[in-house]
Amino acid sequence: MTEQKTWSLVAGGPKKLIGMVHLGATPGAPFAESSPDEIVAQAVREATLLARAGFDAVSLENMHDAPYVHGDELGPEVVALMSRALSAVRERVAVPVGLQILSGGNRHALACARIGGGAFVRCENFVFSHVADEGLLAKAEAGTLLRYRGLIGASHVPVYCDIKKKHASHALTDDLGLADIAEAAEFFGADGVIVTGSATGHPTPVGDIAEARRGTGLPVLVGSGVTPESLPAIFEHADAAIVGSWIKHDGTWKNPVDPERAARMVAARA
Repeated sequence: MTEQKTWSLVAGGPKKLIGMVHLGATPGAPFAESSPDEIVAQAVREATLLARAGFDAVSLENMHDAPYVHGDELGPEVVALMSRALSAVRERVAVPVGLQILSGGNRHALACARIGGGAFVRCENFVFSHVADEGLLAKAEAGTLLRYRGLIGASHVPVYCDIKKKHASHALTDDLGLADIAEAAEFFGADGVIVTGSATGHPTPVGDIAEARRGTGLPVLVGSGVTPESLPAIFEHADAAIVGSWIKHDGTWKNPVDPERAARMVAARA
């Protein structure tokens, strides 16, 4: 296995770029077209391109599994594929590899990270309830998730949580600003907070990033709509940017990674 670089994200520390690898749809998902071998091979290719371009980390996600089922409804085939992909990618790249399992597969992701050497996980619905496109996410994840993290010996795996996550309505928490929710996430034990636009690829307002920054001393990550042009303003307030759309061919998340676009994103940080 390739020796992995140490992953560290600190508020006010060096700025990090995390490149997204969207795995092909898991067998059994409505839009599944590829075999497990093909899905894993594509993930390895894209992660390798991002590592060569200079990204600090990559994150695996099963975004092509839409429409999503949530939490305990997730099938074991999803965990099996993500575990296999994590292992294969770590064999080939030296940068840290994190993951997210949609939707609400947070214990699943932590288990993959613990067993497979994942560097971090991304969690939606860590604090507060909201209504997402997959339905009502009624229960905050923090309490049970962090207990599970301790139970399996994964306390070293950071959990970065979305606040007012994309693809969701937040009428239930409309009286709470991003600073309030970031403060709550820190109180409940998050290792970082993720601010996004309203949907995948949609810009994250710089004012929202600044507001989240005011509410917490945790690292702040931006999770949607990052472009080379917006990166300098984003990094005035954020500690990391998760990039998944702009670095793909034609700037569309469903497409493979474009090496030229990936290189331009890294150059924009400099």
